[in-house]
Order: sequence, then structure tokens, then C-alpha cells
Amino acid sequence: MHIEDIRDYALSLDEVEETTPFGPDVLVFKTKSKMFLLLPLDTDTLQFNVKCEPDKAIQLRDEYPNAILPGYHMNKKHWNTVIANGELKDKQLREFIQDSYSLIRKK
Repeated sequence: MHIEDIRDYALSLDEVEETTPFGPDVLVFKTKSKMFLLLPLDTDTLQFNVKCEPDKAIQLRDEYPNAILPGYHMNKKHWNTVIANGELKDKQLREFIQDSYSLIRKK
């Protein structure tokens, strides 16, 4: 998966806006004015931050310790950093984004 694929997928979801509140090097995707995906543009390896249920966040970190880490610069209880290093399938990456989006939409 490439950065353009992640961007296109995020923007395909209902009522999503792309912003850059942290500067031009991080795309922030919001729904209902709340962040659900942060996509840094200045990393060597594709990675992104997504919101996650706390128990599931820990489970995913345990299951994929080289690809899912506590959210970089985020509340570690609710956010994961996902590294697209080839360990995870594209379908899983999209599911993490969809889950984050759904958590925000519920509120």
C-alpha cells in the first residue's frame, strides 16, 4: 500500500475532511471535526496513527510488535501507530482506518 492509497481510502469515507493543523508534513483526516487518522509525509517507512479501543490496541501491539506501536505523540491508551512494513496486509491497514473512523462516528 502506498501513501496515496491510504489518502484515497480515507477520503472515500463519508463526511471526511483532510487538514494540516500540524504543518504541511502531516495529513490529518477528520470526521465530525474529530481526528481519526494522522498520516505523516516525512517518514522513510509508511506509517500512520489511528484511534483504537484500548483493549484491542494492546492486543494488536502484542500480536504485531514490529508493525503496531503505541501512538506516536498521541494518547497511548487510545491510539496506535501502524507501520506498513509488509507484515500487515493492505486489507488489515484499511480495517484499522475504518475502525478508527467508526469509533469517531459513533460519538
